[in-house]
Amino acid sequence: MSASSDTSPAATGHEAAVVLPANLHARPAGQLARAAGQFSSTIELDYNGKTINPTGVLGVMGLGATAGSTVTVRATGPDAHDAVAALTDVLASAE
Repeated sequence: MSASSDTSPAATGHEAAVVLPANLHARPAGQLARAAGQFSSTIELDYNGKTINPTGVLGVMGLGATAGSTVTVRATGPDAHDAVAALTDVLASAE
């Protein structure tokens, strides 16, 4: 008998949109990058037709998202739901 060789968890995706209470300047960008770095899922932020990987502070700041704008957080992988939840919390509490 042979065992199944597919032991990887199924990739799952999750997405959420957040209306920013403040601009994505250095402090919230750093918080976002630290939070994104804790997950194994592939994470993306979308804003105004631009998509970035939020693990880098400069990439997050370069997104140019301002207070009142909507940013979409998307993740694919085994901890996608948790990653999106954590990043949306950071974005929703940006000061």
